[in-house]
Amino acid sequence: MNRVTSVVCIVLLGLVAVLGWFVDHYRNNAITYKSQRDQATQSLNLANSTISDMQVRQRDVAALDAKYTGELADAKATIEQLERDVVAGKRRLQINATCTKDRSPTSGSVGDATSPRLTDSAQRNYFTLRERIATIYRQVNYLQDYIRQQCLK
Repeated sequence: MNRVTSVVCIVLLGLVAVLGWFVDHYRNNAITYKSQRDQATQSLNLANSTISDMQVRQRDVAALDAKYTGELADAKATIEQLERDVVAGKRRLQINATCTKDRSPTSGSVGDATSPRLTDSAQRNYFTLRERIATIYRQVNYLQDYIRQQCLK
């Protein structure tokens, strides 16, 4: 009986050792998987916050773009309306100029017949330049706002 008891004890001790090894092995696997899960969760949270930030920035940029695109369209429409009014005679394009009087004696006196006026091509160039100035002004304001609102955040 002593021998049977010792064999049973040895078998049980061997079984406990094997079970201990399995428990340790699966515990280490569980710790490794938990660490990998935590890293993946952290990466996912970082990616989600980055995506959310990008979506907010895209909406802000779209709103900024819509604002300045609208302002630019309004400025162009105003300039075009002014040009049509000048061509139709509803408004006058005034310039600050003086005409020198011709001091040579003439038989007929034309004197101060008309006020100074731009040529047609100079008038067109004036409106073209005015439109370009308005465009550049709006573009610079847009870029400054973009830098303030998006790049310096």
